[in-house]
Amino acid sequence: MQEKLIIRLNQLRDEYAEGQRVMGELQDKQTGLQQTLLRISGAIQVLEELLREDAPTEHEPQQE
Repeated sequence: MQEKLIIRLNQLRDEYAEGQRVMGELQDKQTGLQQTLLRISGAIQVLEELLREDAPTEHEPQQE
């Protein structure tokens, strides 16, 4: 009986270690994705500001 418990304990330790490894990979991916989204957000903000600057105001005649 004790041998079965030791075998199961080792299996669980292996599964736990694998879970920690996968968790680390996912955290790395999350960090990378957050950085990518931050860059995209910045690019969106810049383009929106450029479009606002180029948009005619109410008092300016539109050029065709």
